Amino acid sequence: MRIQHPLLMPRSAIKISFTFNGVSYEGREGDSVAVALWANGIKALRKSEKNAEPRGMYCGIGQCYECRIYQSELGLVKACTTLIREGEHYYSCL
Repeated sequence: MRIQHPLLMPRSAIKISFTFNGVSYEGREGDSVAVALWANGIKALRKSEKNAEPRGMYCGIGQCYECRIYQSELGLVKACTTLIREGEHYYSCL
């Protein structure tokens, strides 16, 4: 279920463990959080403020804010441009 795009392909086969909303997932070194979650079948990263509708990766290049999530150390980040880190915890921002 990996995205087949030359800019979003993993740079490594090394597997990295991380959590999203308290659930453990595995990605590959060089994956963004959004790509790693997509590869694990997770496409909704948060809910919209107004109607609580699911939101996920939209532009994939950091220009919009649809994929914003909370990272335990940095606060709000864009999932499409933030690389996963071993043992890191990420959460939906709403």
